[in-house]
Amino acid sequence: MAQYKCFKCGKQISSKALEKRFVCPYCNSKIFYKPRTKVVKLKTN
Repeated sequence: MAQYKCFKCGKQISSKALEKRFVCPYCNSKIFYKPRTKVVKLKTN
């Protein structure tokens, strides 16, 4: 299940909550983004 974040209020919203109506349940915004995971770079010797 994908997690989205509201661009306006910053709340996390699951894709299940956005299935029927693609608006934020907290602030009624229609702009979302998927937060990126942090990439860890390892140095080799």
